[in-house]
Amino acid sequence: MHRTRPTLESVALHAGVSRATVSRVVNGSTRVGEDAREAVQRAIRELGYVPNQAARSLVTQRTDSFALVLPEEPGRVFSDDQFFPGVVRGVSQRLEEADKQLVLMMARSPASRDRIERFALARHVDGVMVASVHGADPLPASLARMGIPVVSNERLLGPVSLPYVGVDNTGGAAAAVRHLVRSGRTRIATVAGPQDMVAGIDRLAGYRAALDEARLPAAVAVGDFTQESGVAATRELLREEPGFDAVFAASDLMAVGVLRALRQAGRRVPDDVAVVGFDDIETARYTDPPLTTVRQPIAHIGRRLAHQLLRLASGEPIEPSLVLPTELVLRESA
Repeated sequence: MHRTRPTLESVALHAGVSRATVSRVVNGSTRVGEDAREAVQRAIRELGYVPNQAARSLVTQRTDSFALVLPEEPGRVFSDDQFFPGVVRGVSQRLEEADKQLVLMMARSPASRDRIERFALARHVDGVMVASVHGADPLPASLARMGIPVVSNERLLGPVSLPYVGVDNTGGAAAAVRHLVRSGRTRIATVAGPQDMVAGIDRLAGYRAALDEARLPAAVAVGDFTQESGVAATRELLREEPGFDAVFAASDLMAVGVLRALRQAGRRVPDDVAVVGFDDIETARYTDPPLTTVRQPIAHIGRRLAHQLLRLASGEPIEPSLVLPTELVLRESA
């Protein structure tokens, strides 16, 4: 026999309250007494009532969906760079705990940014997290001007200020270089990250600050956080500054490239050249030799991003800037 789907009215009758009270409980209103709330929730369980999400969205103006926007090529996001999967894992775990849906979007071209703006303006999501922003990307500020809650990983370059969750890039890089100085290295080069990203800029600043403390000269080549750029930058250093005895690479993937280029050049690690990376991706434990690196809490960054956005979208107070600590992890490469 076909069973009629429970309605708000049947829940109200079962709980002994008004239909309006049931509606307020279902939509998360705080304007309901505790006894009435418990009666409604008990009736919902006993009747097996399932709210109509489309109708609920019309009432609450919420979709229970949040977007994570990555201004990167899909090939980069889903390559062997474990930063993005780690952030996505952390974001999705926190949203799942809150019974919310994750929408993953790429934004590497003006056309894709326009599409995301239209999608957000149509209120298909309740808020947006933006990670891996390059330069003065107009998308985060544009979304915020539309009244959409936006949280970024790392602070934004330029005059725009939005809530962000970052890590101590400067302090982490400085700790890595100080370790190399303490171990007796005197010609410390760096493969810096892209200088249109906060992580690249701040890690280079930390490198320079630690060298200035030690009154040692700098030798800089710039990569783009990929393994291939680490190889190319190391070859540049071997041509321009062949006497270096250590390298701080601003990402583990670039450090993997550094190790490969040094091996091809006949330089032994760590005997001839010590190498330190940044991130502590899983690969760092399995390089030859295992990589000394600066650990950043990648999955936790994602969790805090999602947590901050959930609070922001609900009108709750948040910290405008949250900087998570890093930790130097010592292995055989340095």
